[in-house]
Amino acid sequence: MTQNTKQQSPATRKPVQANAASRYEVTRAELPLHCPMDNMTLWDSHPRVYLPIEEQGGEAKCPYCGAIYILKDL
Repeated sequence: MTQNTKQQSPATRKPVQANAASRYEVTRAELPLHCPMDNMTLWDSHPRVYLPIEEQGGEAKCPYCGAIYILKDL
């Protein structure tokens, strides 16, 4: 029997509370990256801002809430 190692799509990820953490790990499947993300329960915590994480070496910081995003599969 083999295990299914396929990653969850962003649409099926478990909801997260917006601004609850200061650091989030994301995958390429979640690009283009924006904060707050679609799976965040408080999606209107601040205006949506797109973060160019790939152009910034795999790490980006939201200018509104200060959340840091790390690209796991860079």
